[in-house]
Amino acid sequence: MITLMRTDSSNPDFIALVKLLDAYLAEKDGRDHDFYNQFNKIVNLKNVVVCYENETPIACGAMKEFDENSMEVKRMFTSPEARGKGFASLVLTELEIWAAELDYNKCVLETGKRQVEALALYKKQGYVLIPNYGQYIGMDNSVCFQKKI
Repeated sequence: MITLMRTDSSNPDFIALVKLLDAYLAEKDGRDHDFYNQFNKIVNLKNVVVCYENETPIACGAMKEFDENSMEVKRMFTSPEARGKGFASLVLTELEIWAAELDYNKCVLETGKRQVEALALYKKQGYVLIPNYGQYIGMDNSVCFQKKI
């Protein structure tokens, strides 16, 4: 059975999944990892979704306010054994629904060019490329997206 839980960044299952995410990104991003890592702290995230399959945490995502109209999607991850089964789409859709419930009308996000699965997910979910924003301006590995919700 698949369940989605809305929680916050103090959730131990979210923390454990993020540790796996950070290890994955350290490998993918190589020497760029330290730069990106400084923007991915999970302290005080109020909007976190954890996906469970038969009570086992398998995927997660979070969001934080970007501006008065937008939430920024952060910390999307699916455990390797659960990839390719649509769990990331479930988490992302739940984050978008939650953002709309909080009266935001857009989600933005950044991912790396080397995260080809993430790029495919965001395009499939209706996100469109936008110019790199904020700290990602001028970062060759960064790709930024947005979606109106």
